[in-house]
Amino acid sequence: MDHPRKERTLVLIKPDGVQRGLIGEVIKRYEQSGLKLVGLKMFVPTKELIEKHYLIDPEWRVKTGQKTIDSYRKKGKKPPSEDPLKITEIILNNLKRYMVSGPVVAMVWRGMHAVGIVRKITGGTEPLTSDVGTIRGDLTIDSYEVSDIDGRAVRNIIHASGSPEEAEKEIVLWFNEKELINYRLVSEEILYDVNLDGILE
Repeated sequence: MDHPRKERTLVLIKPDGVQRGLIGEVIKRYEQSGLKLVGLKMFVPTKELIEKHYLIDPEWRVKTGQKTIDSYRKKGKKPPSEDPLKITEIILNNLKRYMVSGPVVAMVWRGMHAVGIVRKITGGTEPLTSDVGTIRGDLTIDSYEVSDIDGRAVRNIIHASGSPEEAEKEIVLWFNEKELINYRLVSEEILYDVNLDGILE
């Protein structure tokens, strides 16, 4: 089994993040945590790629639909439908329209607990309820309710893998192995060296 410091995660800066000039800010926040950027590219994805991406998890339709329903109920509002699959059919179409509207920045980050650290820094899916201090909590203002009223996807700047298993499936969808670079950062000495015996001369 690989050491946890080799864990990888996929991050996509969505078209709204690119258009608002947030690429550098997003990268800075992950970099400052100690994670290492091992893959980076910018392009306009196809609708086919976006559909494959969201349907990697066979449970995505049910889980996402239910999460949306629960979010409405938590706020004392009526969900647009009680059927999770009907909700996610709309969500997926909106996501495809949103994600191909302009360039995205695709990245692979590597390091200890990469998936969890990135998700913590990124914040919850809905900007309105994301914590202050997170990327989504600090840098955008959208909500599920307004995106549903407008008939569009939530503009939340980033996609971040939900689990190490999901990350590995997503990475091979967005990158080939030649696009990922193995290299050493000097800072890894302080993050990962067990005895810290490489510091003093």
